[in-house]
Amino acid sequence: MATASLIQSIPRVLPKALRLTLLPNDVLPEGLTWRIHDGYIRTTTWDEEGESITLGIWGPGDLVTNAHSGLDPVDVQCLTTVVVEQHTPSDAETLAFLRQQIRNTEEIFEINRIRSAERRLLSLLRWIGLRFGQVSSRGYRFSLKDMNLTHRALAEVCGLTRVTVTKNLNRYKTLGLLQKVSEADLFIPSDGLAASI
Repeated sequence: MATASLIQSIPRVLPKALRLTLLPNDVLPEGLTWRIHDGYIRTTTWDEEGESITLGIWGPGDLVTNAHSGLDPVDVQCLTTVVVEQHTPSDAETLAFLRQQIRNTEEIFEINRIRSAERRLLSLLRWIGLRFGQVSSRGYRFSLKDMNLTHRALAEVCGLTRVTVTKNLNRYKTLGLLQKVSEADLFIPSDGLAASI
């Protein structure tokens, strides 16, 4: 009996969660679930020609994994310097993640189905502002620089060329649909979203 009480009084040591700091373009280890503490990540796969297909973009507070995907391969790739911690999700967290993954993929798919390149890119910027920026009644403020979303990365997400993205970003600025509010921050006014381009 004394041995049993002695064993019960010894604190159990739980394994410490793996915490990683990764650089842009690094890929997280497969099959694990991660909570993002800092930075931005995208999940990607490829088509038959080797073109990247973005399945989702994730930011601080989000869970991310490729463990539940039916596609192979699916990379969990860092857009920026990222701090993640391995996480064992509850059933409710797994369900919430799967719902968010479906919503992310559907929204990106819907954007990519817009025929007009000008409208497609503006819709992607609005989605980024809504998902990761500051939203107000006046519009959406966000930073492509903080997310390391270069013109090439934006082109990959929405199926355009880098040249088309650059040309349209400059056009949006000229038309006032995209405004620079600081060195890193951009703003899309709400009334600009309804404007035809």
